[in-house]
Amino acid sequence: TGSFKTPMGCRSFLQGWQDENGREVNSGRMNLGVVTVNLPRIALESKGDIKLFWEIFEEKMQICHTALEYRIERTKEAKPENAPLLYMYGAFGKRLKKDDSVDELFKNGRATVSLGYIGLYEVCTRFFGNDWEQDSKAHDFAESITKALNEKCAKWAKESGYHYSLYSTPAESLTDTFCRDDLEKFGSIPDITAKEYYTNSFHFDVRKHPNPFEKLTFEEVFPKYAAGGFIHYCEYPNLRQNPKALEAVWDWAYDHVGYLGTNTSIDHCFKCGFQGEFNATARGFACPDCGNNNPEFCDVVKRTCGYLGNPQQRPMIHGRHMEIASRKKNMTSEMIKNAAKHERTKQSDSQRMVKRGPQS
Repeated sequence: TGSFKTPMGCRSFLQGWQDENGREVNSGRMNLGVVTVNLPRIALESKGDIKLFWEIFEEKMQICHTALEYRIERTKEAKPENAPLLYMYGAFGKRLKKDDSVDELFKNGRATVSLGYIGLYEVCTRFFGNDWEQDSKAHDFAESITKALNEKCAKWAKESGYHYSLYSTPAESLTDTFCRDDLEKFGSIPDITAKEYYTNSFHFDVRKHPNPFEKLTFEEVFPKYAAGGFIHYCEYPNLRQNPKALEAVWDWAYDHVGYLGTNTSIDHCFKCGFQGEFNATARGFACPDCGNNNPEFCDVVKRTCGYLGNPQQRPMIHGRHMEIASRKKNMTSEMIKNAAKHERTKQSDSQRMVKRGPQS
């Protein structure tokens, strides 16, 4: 983004921006909305023809651009007096008069508007098969898609004066909606629509077992294109007795990725006292020891998409439940056994430099 800042919500980032006095401003800025493109549908419609994929891609980009332009124009119709706390009393960083245009808060790149995307895994599965993550040609193709999306954002921004950013959509419900629509249109396709969910943004297939370093190495190239929003995460067993294994990943990630979530097992059954990971069932999650799934007598915490949620208290849509139930651990028993070795060999460059001290 050009400067460090915490995300809005679970993953939305603002680019660096300076006001007319050259002062960098973060507070009071905002995102005007997101339109997400269904990349797997483009791949399915192209029927394995990459040239046709790019032709359909261009058509979908025109639709997305039109929708985002509409979003901007519709937002500009607001009057300061519609939400005085935001527009007139300074919550958005300026104090507008009731007859001022709210566009003063949006134009010249002060606000962002985002193009979202979902399903790079499914796209490449259509063209290269379901185990494409180790195929450099497939990985390059996935990168070329995010690069093309980013270039569209840059072009639209230059033409309009509004900052378009590429956003790795959380897809809390869209993972279900897009896949369900495509299942109806194209039928059950193994590793694409048959899963009943689409994989978020650039993420590694959740059904596989890469170790954290392999997963993050695979993913680390994509956020530089999707600076409008992204998150990496890794799944772990309970590492309470072995924090060094987790520290090894964090040390390595410090120099490689910009935003990392850690998913570990902290579910708790208040009936039998079990603490660990509940089993995924058709009706939610249940204690593996006593079968308890009563939300009044358990606490279940899962990373729904970017944020942590309690699916027993607030049940999620079917596709997201299927995705969470499909997740495999990224920390193998061998890695846990050799955590100290990983800590030494994978520690961050910055730590090594501190230990070595200044060199003559």
